[in-house]
Amino acid sequence: MVSEIERPAPEQSHTRAVEDYLKAICVLQRETGSVQTSALAQRLSRTPASVTNMVKSLAEQGLVEHVPYYGVRLTLAGERAALRVIRRHRLIELYLIRHLGYSWDRVHAEAERLEHAASDELVERISAVLGHPEIDPHGSPIPGPEGEWQERTYPALSELMPGQTGVVREVSDADPERLRYLADLGLYPSTPVTVLGRAPFEGPLRVLVRGEEKLVGSALAAMVRVELTHEQAR
Repeated sequence: MVSEIERPAPEQSHTRAVEDYLKAICVLQRETGSVQTSALAQRLSRTPASVTNMVKSLAEQGLVEHVPYYGVRLTLAGERAALRVIRRHRLIELYLIRHLGYSWDRVHAEAERLEHAASDELVERISAVLGHPEIDPHGSPIPGPEGEWQERTYPALSELMPGQTGVVREVSDADPERLRYLADLGLYPSTPVTVLGRAPFEGPLRVLVRGEEKLVGSALAAMVRVELTHEQAR
């Protein structure tokens, strides 16, 4: 029962700005390895100068290591703090959809606000109500309460060749407008897809989605991660 949940041990609290930086570094680090300050500035819509100053501050707090000309990496303490924020965010997204009737294109912005205010105890109660899920509404893994992370790497739909078949596993939640369009196309996690053809010069893909042919632009297809069928994944 939810009322019997053991309260988690208190964690060191950080400002909203620090949490935003740690979360962004964590996501970029898992995508590219090292994180350049220019990429961080683009992701957070900050000036390079402000990012450099914040990175110095995070390094002084022992949350990141910054090697000039190489990039930024989270320390163990920084990674733990980042995964704690990501866990809050993704559980809140799922709760908003399952229990409050939000659509999947609206939960990201709402969770961005709530993730900084929710206590660890509240988040663990949400997890229990949801049945301790491992995947968020967009197919992204939810870190465990101790920082466990299910590492998964799937190719983007834009990388598939004609004739390849797979199942949608993850969709980027960064752009609500594009998420709404992907929903119109039926490209949700767990949806089977087959690439029928590709227009030249980075043109749209012809994709079979639940028996219907759809046109998917290259930029949109790059937001969709697909697990290839077993035979093709070899």
